[in-house]
Amino acid sequence: MKHRTPSEPQHGKKSRVGASAADNLSDSPGVMADKALSNPRELTQNPLKKIWMPCKNGLPETHISQRRVCMTNCPTLIVTVGLPARGKTYISKKLTRYLNWIGVPTREFNVGQYRRDCMKIYKSFEFFKPDNEEGLRIRRQCASAALNDVRQYLTEEGQVAVFDATNTTRERRETILQFAEQNGFKVFFVESVCEDPDIIQENIVQVKLGSPDYTNCDSEEAVEDFMKRIKCYENSYETLDEVLDRDLSYIKIMDVGQRYLVNRVLDHIQSRIVYYLMNIHITPRSIYLCRHGESELNVKGRIGGDSGLTAGGKEFAKKLTQFIQAQRIIDLKVWTSQMKRTIQTAEALHVPYEQWKVLNEIDAGVCEEMMYEEIQDHYPLEFALRDQDKYRYRYPKGESYEDLVQRLEPVIMELERQENVLVICHQAVMRCLLAYFLDKTAEELPYLKCPLHTVLKLTPVAYGCKVESISLNVDAVDTHRERPENVDVSRMSDEALLTVPSHQ
Repeated sequence: MKHRTPSEPQHGKKSRVGASAADNLSDSPGVMADKALSNPRELTQNPLKKIWMPCKNGLPETHISQRRVCMTNCPTLIVTVGLPARGKTYISKKLTRYLNWIGVPTREFNVGQYRRDCMKIYKSFEFFKPDNEEGLRIRRQCASAALNDVRQYLTEEGQVAVFDATNTTRERRETILQFAEQNGFKVFFVESVCEDPDIIQENIVQVKLGSPDYTNCDSEEAVEDFMKRIKCYENSYETLDEVLDRDLSYIKIMDVGQRYLVNRVLDHIQSRIVYYLMNIHITPRSIYLCRHGESELNVKGRIGGDSGLTAGGKEFAKKLTQFIQAQRIIDLKVWTSQMKRTIQTAEALHVPYEQWKVLNEIDAGVCEEMMYEEIQDHYPLEFALRDQDKYRYRYPKGESYEDLVQRLEPVIMELERQENVLVICHQAVMRCLLAYFLDKTAEELPYLKCPLHTVLKLTPVAYGCKVESISLNVDAVDTHRERPENVDVSRMSDEALLTVPSHQ
């Protein structure tokens, strides 16, 4: 088959260089406009991401080309509010994981952990009593240390910080608002209110008893102590008020998502936070991820395409049916891509399924249906660039993993809303979904192992996700390619192909 060569970068006229600041200041607006029209900045195409960027003297302007895409004008500080055992840390960790997954650099700062690092040994609830001056001093000191770290993080590298603490008094929240104003941060409060004693009890048993505070402690004694700890906060608790706090930006989550109150959402990042928090739930469920059965192009070592299943792939589809039936899953939903191989796999289940175009495999552009050996032969530079940064590399006329994550965000939102779901998808798609649930970095994501004919069962637990890998014992080719040691553009062909899996 004939392969097209990626289009070469187009260049405009070179911009005027060497002009002084005084020259610029002396120019009238009309003259400056004429100069801008006659001397446009040169544009060049980034070979990794295939995006256009301004150049000076033939070199990319690094302050433009290397800066992160900003969704807000200034960093955002998310502040949790609520009594103990209301799910604040659960919300903080999930929100941090989600924002990092979509490419917003985020870090959680848990004040309770600062307190544990400071004290080492926890004695009893009396530490939290409002008349315990030593306890108050230590807690204020820990909150101050956490805010100092927030300042450093948001100033140097981060875009969002999550300040995870009770923050139950208006005085404490005012202190945080003053801190944010002094440092130029936006503040968004997330309050969790829950009056259901069963949910509170369940949270204490599932999460708090595993806390370092209660290591080697009797369960009943630990529950009793924690309930007394909650009492220490109740008398001074001042909830976010629709009138008194009408100028603040916040979401109030009541009884684990039964009701919500949203106030003054000011920007894009806050709207995404609200959208996400209104979709998550704590109902026990499992998510099943698997790839389609082995395809004809898998066997030939060709990427992408829209081929059908091999005999082995059809056998996997039968085994998948038996596996799902044995699980006895109530109200299972089945999702596929719009590609032939996933639909053929789902057809064998004899149950209704939904096709999602966004679940289609990563678009390899001009490299669709090529073998790695052919890509190295036709486009050695592209092959090396992809190995250098597999997450951000974009195929010519195709997609990157970074693009794929953005495409899959609606799937993650719907998975958070649903209960039991089986997703029959593709290798790159499965890696992106798995990275979200397992909190993997952008560097780890493109190399996650998602073998054919294997089902991954994901069960959300307290602050993470339990993973079970179930092989259905049907032979298939290996499609996983590790990153080779030599990723230099001048490498030899055999070095580039060293980790290519065997195929026909």
